[in-house]
This record gives sequence, structure tokens and C-alpha cells, in this order.
Amino acid sequence: MDVIELIKLYQSGQRDFAGADLSSADLRGANLAGVNLFGANLRGANLSRSNLNKADLSKANLNWANFSFAKMESVKLSDADLTKAILTGALLEKAKLPRAKVSGANLTGANFRSANLRSANLAGSNMEWINLRGANLTGANLSWTNLCHARLSGAMIYGAMLNGVSLEEAFLNGVDLTGVNLNGTNLKGAKLNSARLEGANLIGANLSGATMRSASLIGADLSCANLLEAQLQGANLNWACLHRACLQQADLSNTTFLGANIEGADFADAVMPEKTVRYFYLTTTGSSSSWNWETMATAGTA
Repeated sequence: MDVIELIKLYQSGQRDFAGADLSSADLRGANLAGVNLFGANLRGANLSRSNLNKADLSKANLNWANFSFAKMESVKLSDADLTKAILTGALLEKAKLPRAKVSGANLTGANFRSANLRSANLAGSNMEWINLRGANLTGANLSWTNLCHARLSGAMIYGAMLNGVSLEEAFLNGVDLTGVNLNGTNLKGAKLNSARLEGANLIGANLSGATMRSASLIGADLSCANLLEAQLQGANLNWACLHRACLQQADLSNTTFLGANIEGADFADAVMPEKTVRYFYLTTTGSSSSWNWETMATAGTA
């Protein structure tokens, strides 16, 4: 089917084009709202700035397709193949993409607010500045994705694969990351206020400059993590492992450390109340780091 025929039939009221072959078609700026392209072949097609609101593209072949700045609110993309597709600036609010293949795609600045990306494969995609607020990413593959500056507040990430992901300056306020593996992850400057990180693996993670006010890190493993200048006011680090972690110049006001392992941790110039200093002095007496807490406790400074 050629583009002229498609547009003519659409304008006459036809909406069902399931299975159509539109590979490499030029549909820039086309109005195809509500169209049915279930299982269609749109490989390499140009749909930039088109209107695909409420369209059905489930199981469609969309490899290398260009959807930049397209309107795709509530679009159906279940099981669609969007490998290497371009979706920069596209609007996909409340879109449905369960099990979609989106690996290696460019989603820079796209809006996926409240979208369903359950079990989607997004490995290696560029998702910088993406809006994923309230999105369902349960079981999604986010390995090696670029999520710098991404907005993920309120997103569901349970069971997602996050190997090698970059979350620098990302917004993760209130997100449940319980038990998630973020070993060595770049979270520099990330916003994690009130986030749940109980039992999370943050070994060697870069959390320098991160804002983690009132975050729950109970039982989290932060061994060798970089928390330089992190904002941890009111955070709960009970039973967390901070072995050899760097907390230089971190703000630890009202932070709790009950049962935490701070062996070898560096608290130089950290802001903390005197009661915390004295607690550390009492609990680390006889350890390799006790001399430092003894000096601070004797001085009565925090």
C-alpha cells in the first residue's frame, strides 16, 4: 500500500489497515489518530510529527522508524518491535508497550508519563531527559540505558534489570527500589528523597551530591559507595553496610545508623549531630576507626 492510498482511505473514514506494508513510507505530519496498524510493517518509515493518538500498532514492525515529536498518547504498542526507532520528543502519555522491543532506540526527551512498559526491552536505549513519571516498568530490561536527568518519580520498577544503567541527575523521589541491584551505578546528583532502598545493592555506586532526604536505606549495602556531599537528612541507614564508603561533607542531620557497619567509612567534614558522633564512638571502640570518633567525641563537635 502506498502513502497516497492510505491517506485517501483514512480521510474517507476507513481505520483498519492491519498488516499493511508501509516500510520506508513518508508519513511526516500525517493525521492517523485512531488508526489500526496491528501487525503492520513500518520498518524505516518516517512518522515524525504525525498524530497517532489512540492508534493500534501492536505487534507492528517499527525497526528504525522515526516517531520524533509524534503525538502518540494512549497508543497501543504491545509486542511491537521498535528496535533502533527514533522517538525523540514524542508524546506517549498513557501508551501501552508491554513486552515491546525498544532496544537501542532514541527516546531523548520523550514523554512516557503513566505509560505501561511492563516487561519491555529497553536495553541500550538513550532515555536522557525522558519523562517516566508514574510509568510501569515492572520487569523491564533497562540494562545499559542512559537515564540521565530522567523523571521517574512514582514509577514502578519492581523486578527491572538495571545493569550498567546511568541515572545521573535523575529524579527518583518516592520510587520503590527495594532490593534492586545498583552495583556500581552512576547516581551522581540524583534526587532520591523518600525513596525506598531497603536491602538494595549499592556497592561502589556513585551517589556524590545525591539528595536522599528521608530515604529508607535499611539493610542496604553501600560498601565503597561514593556519598561525597550527599544530602541524607532524616534518612534511615539502620543495619546498612557502609564499609569503606565515602561520606565526606555529607549532611547526616537526623540520620539514623542503628546497627550500621561503618568500618573504614570516611566521615571527614560530614555534618552530623553530637549524639551521632558519640554513638559511633561507643559502637566502634576497639575498631580501626575508633580513634577518629574518640577525637571528635572528646572535642564535642559535630
